[in-house]
Amino acid sequence: MTAGSSARNASLTIVGTGIRPGLQTTQEARTAIQRADKVLYLLAEEAPSIWIEQLNPSAESLAPLYSAGQGYAEVYDAIVNHIMSWVRRGHAVCVATYGHPGVLDRSSHEAVERARREGFPATMLPGVSAADCLFADLGLDPGGAGLQSFEATDFLVSGRVPDRSVPLILWQVGVIGVTYTTGEVNSPGLRVLGERLGQLYGGEHEVVLYEASPFPIGSPVIQRLPASVLADGAVTGMSTMYVPPLTPFA
Repeated sequence: MTAGSSARNASLTIVGTGIRPGLQTTQEARTAIQRADKVLYLLAEEAPSIWIEQLNPSAESLAPLYSAGQGYAEVYDAIVNHIMSWVRRGHAVCVATYGHPGVLDRSSHEAVERARREGFPATMLPGVSAADCLFADLGLDPGGAGLQSFEATDFLVSGRVPDRSVPLILWQVGVIGVTYTTGEVNSPGLRVLGERLGQLYGGEHEVVLYEASPFPIGSPVIQRLPASVLADGAVTGMSTMYVPPLTPFA
């Protein structure tokens, strides 16, 4: 237990650092990192770890909990258990994650829920997500024609039928059907998604593969291509897809 920490101080705060940690990190999140007894972090890039460790020398990466071929469910459970082990010791714990901790981050939600069930104060602070960057880079206003959003695997498995007059965002298109930490893009899954979008919108309907830039200098990846050749696109594990509506919003 660190000096000044006690069971009464035990708490959990999970913060988002944005897509560009430091630059897109809110002052509220930065303060939470600085004031914590123990900081745990999981980021998409190596460089920002130096920034977090400078803010709080107690900072420890959660990346070692990932290993190739391990099931995602097992990894998420290990992350939550590690987070809670520090909270239970009486520390004020801050977990800093890439983007927004509430967006496609099962372990963050589970950690907050578990901490609250065990009687510890737990808070989640928002961050800039990939969707926020997409709105800016593609000029999309979710308050225009509206917006619908699905995780790509769920979109296919659950047979979702989107409103084709409303913009559509599909998350995690590079890892459709993947349950293990392979680090590879699932090309067969992309082909299935391309076929499904072709059925719904037509094979020549243009979709956009998008990846926000995590660097202060650099441009986002924006690739426009017909749904029929989606599997040939430059997809990574960080790619998000935007499907424009069939009828443009007036």
